[in-house]
Amino acid sequence: MRLFSPYKAGRLALLGSLAASLSTVVAFAQEAAPAAAAEPAAALDTGNTAWMLTSTALVLMMTIPGLALFYGGMVRKKNVLATVMQSFAICCLMTVLWFVVGYSLAFSEGNAYVGGLSKAFFAGITVDTLWAPGVANIPEYVFAVFQMTFAIITPALIAGAFAERMKFSALLLFMALWVLIVYAPIAHWVWGGGFLGSAGVLDFAGGTVVHINAGVAGLVTALVLGKREGYGTVNMAPYNLVYAVIGASLLWVGWFGFNAGSELAADGLAGAAMVNTQVATAAAGLSWMFVEWMIAKKPSVLGIISGAVAGLVAITPAAGFVNPTGAFIIGIVAGIVCYFAAVKVKHMLGYDDSLDAFGVHGVGGIVGAILTGALADPAINSLGKDASVATQLYGIVFTIIWTAIATAVILYVVKAIVGLRPTTQEEVEGLDVTQHGEVVQ
Repeated sequence: MRLFSPYKAGRLALLGSLAASLSTVVAFAQEAAPAAAAEPAAALDTGNTAWMLTSTALVLMMTIPGLALFYGGMVRKKNVLATVMQSFAICCLMTVLWFVVGYSLAFSEGNAYVGGLSKAFFAGITVDTLWAPGVANIPEYVFAVFQMTFAIITPALIAGAFAERMKFSALLLFMALWVLIVYAPIAHWVWGGGFLGSAGVLDFAGGTVVHINAGVAGLVTALVLGKREGYGTVNMAPYNLVYAVIGASLLWVGWFGFNAGSELAADGLAGAAMVNTQVATAAAGLSWMFVEWMIAKKPSVLGIISGAVAGLVAITPAAGFVNPTGAFIIGIVAGIVCYFAAVKVKHMLGYDDSLDAFGVHGVGGIVGAILTGALADPAINSLGKDASVATQLYGIVFTIIWTAIATAVILYVVKAIVGLRPTTQEEVEGLDVTQHGEVVQ
């Protein structure tokens, strides 16, 4: 046994050394693991990114060709090209302005009312910059362009209120000022860290930022410009309702990007927003149609598509906060209320909102924002637990006041610089010829 004792002692010493080394490694790993778990590196989520790229394309389709055809089909033949041109030109103009400074005013760090200029010209954004790191993990470039499509369609919606009676030069100047002075700050108030979002105002996809904003601006513009020549005495029937139906259909499809895309992720809440959008739209189209059927004795094509758009508008703020039953209620209420606002109240008050921008978008947005506070379901979105009608009204009132005052000021500035309306003769002849030198054959 003695012969083996030196070897045995050596082996024991070696094993002791290995055990000590292993203990050191384990201790180091235990110390390092919590640190690594506490600060995981944000990685691009390719699934979310693919969905947001798709949503961005869908929302862009809402303006061109969706809104262009929807509005173009509802004006008279002599103004079709001018109306379609407005949507296309606004898309180009808003894209440039959003890139230059609009995105920065809405989504860079600033104060409670407006962002700063740190992201002008998309400064500081690279292909590796993520929006919502650790949550959505999508490229900020994609988020910026997604939001750009919202900045495109919002001013384009306003054009429906003054269709057939604004000079093209005035339109460009008005829209440029409006998106920077009105739209970008309100987007910051709600989505960019501003005071309305901090107060708990819920707006999932733009009921306040887009639709109340555009609807109120449209009403103010219609009032400042006055009625179209011959309004109330001249036949102003739509040129081509087939175009309008195609446009409304494209809006409906594109709205899935608008609402479900606003989740910024391919997840269950995006799915709920998509279901809610479909249910509310269908319910509103039917409720408008049946009310019109009872009152006017015939269900019109223009009526059902207007009702569907009213449902799309009303569900926008609520899409990610209510359950499908809530969406169904919102759709029914929106169809009925917007019918009376666009058809009855407008004629009773006598203002000329050419394509019912306020009656559908302004009123529909208000209905949706209020009902979001009443019907929000915490089981769908935990933010719904703090929802209240009072908070929603707070957001609505501030938006209406700022939009109305700022829009009126901008209009009078534009009027002083280039004028707002074409001459009476030019308007009677039609904006296609007088503004663009072209006609529909």
